[in-house]
Amino acid sequence: MDNLLIITNEGKQTSLDEKTVSAFKSTLNGNLILPGDEPYNQERLVWNGMIDKRPAMIVNCADERDVIKSVNFARSHNLVMAVRGGGHNVAGLGTCEGGLVINLSGMNEVTVDPEQRFVSVSGGATWADVDRETQAFGLVTPGGVVSDTGVGGLTLGGGYGHLRNKYGLSCDNLLAAEVVTADGNKIRASESTNPELLWGLRGGGGNFGVVTRFEFRLFPLGPEVYMCLVFHPADQTEKAVRFFRQYTQDAPDEVSALLFSGIIPEGAEGFPADLFNQPFLAFMAVYAGDPEKGELILEPLRKFDEPLLDFSGTRSYVNVQSILDEDYPSHKMRYYWKSLNLQDLPDKAAAVFAEHASRQPSDYSTSDLWHVGRGVKRYGSEHGAFNGRQADYLLNPEANWLNEADDRANIAWVRSFLDAMKPFSAGGLYLNFAGFQEEGEAMMKSAYSNHYKRLAAIKHQYDPHNLFRLNQNIKPTDSRKS
Repeated sequence: MDNLLIITNEGKQTSLDEKTVSAFKSTLNGNLILPGDEPYNQERLVWNGMIDKRPAMIVNCADERDVIKSVNFARSHNLVMAVRGGGHNVAGLGTCEGGLVINLSGMNEVTVDPEQRFVSVSGGATWADVDRETQAFGLVTPGGVVSDTGVGGLTLGGGYGHLRNKYGLSCDNLLAAEVVTADGNKIRASESTNPELLWGLRGGGGNFGVVTRFEFRLFPLGPEVYMCLVFHPADQTEKAVRFFRQYTQDAPDEVSALLFSGIIPEGAEGFPADLFNQPFLAFMAVYAGDPEKGELILEPLRKFDEPLLDFSGTRSYVNVQSILDEDYPSHKMRYYWKSLNLQDLPDKAAAVFAEHASRQPSDYSTSDLWHVGRGVKRYGSEHGAFNGRQADYLLNPEANWLNEADDRANIAWVRSFLDAMKPFSAGGLYLNFAGFQEEGEAMMKSAYSNHYKRLAAIKHQYDPHNLFRLNQNIKPTDSRKS
């Protein structure tokens, strides 16, 4: 093996000799993947097809000891480092150019305590792993809406899902975590041990270390829930947004509802051919309670207009959690998503939403409105770092497309959409839907508002040299000097 070319944290190219790399490899219980190794080109891929980076080293960690060794190696050699859980980060932050990737995907153990109603989840698990194990006991914790999303990234960024208005976000239900910090130590964060770190982990991004284990609160639900998924003609979009506002204002906490518009792609599974290429407006909602009661309460969304197609019905909770998976394939699709917190939905906002939603350049894109209800709002600023509870709705234009030649048009559509909706903003955004985070520190300060200074102080305590910088990054600041 020749010397291995690497990139330092200052962006300079240098190299590691074969002896150094081999010695590191010999200490690992997992696998070290290098350029030229047979699995390298597959292992370096992340979910977003726009991201095409070539790390110098990929450590497929077998356990937390591998994580500690990897962090120590990266720090001692001033090596750029990325942390990958499920790899679903839209900005592609689970990889890097010329650095070391700590891949946690092999660490996916899930252990349920049905008596105490909590679940212990290893850092590389996906929500599919969690739902499979918790539903065996008729229990849930709020996850996302795509089952192969990583638990770590979603939770650390907040965690909007189908149960949010009843039970809050994923981060709201984080009871404790085990973290490998920049100095290579493993520490525990809980309400009684390092509580300030736990506060930061509840929505503060991956700034403070590698979370190797999460512990979540569980709630009884399932095995079946009622789900509304109904498609209406797109010419009713503006009217539908106004109706959605009225419906969600009066809906019980058990209802977590989402409005989205788009175009039915050619060959879309489950749709008749005569609907291909037709614009649509859809409602998607889950009732976190008795399915029969849920059917009655969600009926107005189905009866809003004569539907194009209605997939609503009682389903297993596991099926509900995975129903969107095929719409977001790994490696193949190119993704650019951004978001904006909205204060209510005045009629003018409904008109602007309908206008810009109709301009999407790709048949695979959607324009999404998430209702933010009492389950999210009940948590105060002392509970965690997540900042967005002032919003009544979350706007999320999703650009999803196939060809590199269409990059500019799709990115421009998302940005212009958000610019047009800013007059209705409640301030801030959801950092799991933040494009490529190209606004840098200004975006982070907008996202966290009054929480930013506190997060910067936690960052300084646990990562004063910003070793963990490939994330929704907060620069370390010594609060004693600010």
